[in-house]
Amino acid sequence: MSVAKKEYKRVTVKSLIDMKTNGEKISMLTAYDYTMAKIVDGAGIDVILVGDSASNVMAGHETTLPITLDQMIYHASSVVRAIDRALVVVDLPFGSYQSDPKEALRSAIRIMKESGGHAVKMEGGKEVKESIKRILHAGIPVMGHLGLTPQSIYKFGTYSVRAKEEQEAKKLKQDALMLEKAGCFGIVLEKIPAKLAMEVAKSVSIPVIGIGAGSGVDGQVLVTHDMIGMTHEFNPRFLRRYMNLYEDMTNAFSQYAEDIKSGDFPSDKEQY
Repeated sequence: MSVAKKEYKRVTVKSLIDMKTNGEKISMLTAYDYTMAKIVDGAGIDVILVGDSASNVMAGHETTLPITLDQMIYHASSVVRAIDRALVVVDLPFGSYQSDPKEALRSAIRIMKESGGHAVKMEGGKEVKESIKRILHAGIPVMGHLGLTPQSIYKFGTYSVRAKEEQEAKKLKQDALMLEKAGCFGIVLEKIPAKLAMEVAKSVSIPVIGIGAGSGVDGQVLVTHDMIGMTHEFNPRFLRRYMNLYEDMTNAFSQYAEDIKSGDFPSDKEQY
């Protein structure tokens, strides 16, 4: 049974908790620049994630690890300038919070002050508990991230489904409860069994957003460039492509080049 969508002039962390309470699913997409963020926000997406996936999508790196705090602030500030409604969550990049809670706080403060973002997201459970607490005590909203955590890819050695085994699933459940108790306003669950994700979503009062975590959670997130088909090499099971922009854009660019070489562009009407 679908739930009537409530209109939120501005989406806040409280809005997301209200959505979960009311049974309204939460929509979340990535953006890394002003133009894309303007479109995503105008479409009514609830949460925009300025993800460290910019390392892959925008810079062409193999992993999310190389992107720096300065680069994340640049992307986030570009996104924030475009937003009228969505909540903007910014990833703390690898190396900016894992080693020292004080460093984590400094990183989070820089993101909030220099980009204007509304919240930060951090990967990990009890390993980063003290960093999360330090940031929350400063009044900065934190979203957790469990399951497949791309910043730990060299530890895992693979992007395959996480928490299929009982021991890892148990730890994930414990970490989710810990994140809620610490004060996080939400959790992203990435690439874990749907049954486990549903159990986690039911066990906490804060919203759980899934990516490759089934339909039993409180919302979904995808990388925008994947779901509109600007990328074409990445084809995981959880990805639904709503457009095929890679093909459409390639055809448009090819036609443009052909029109120039043939003298068709610009026409008489396209000149002064």
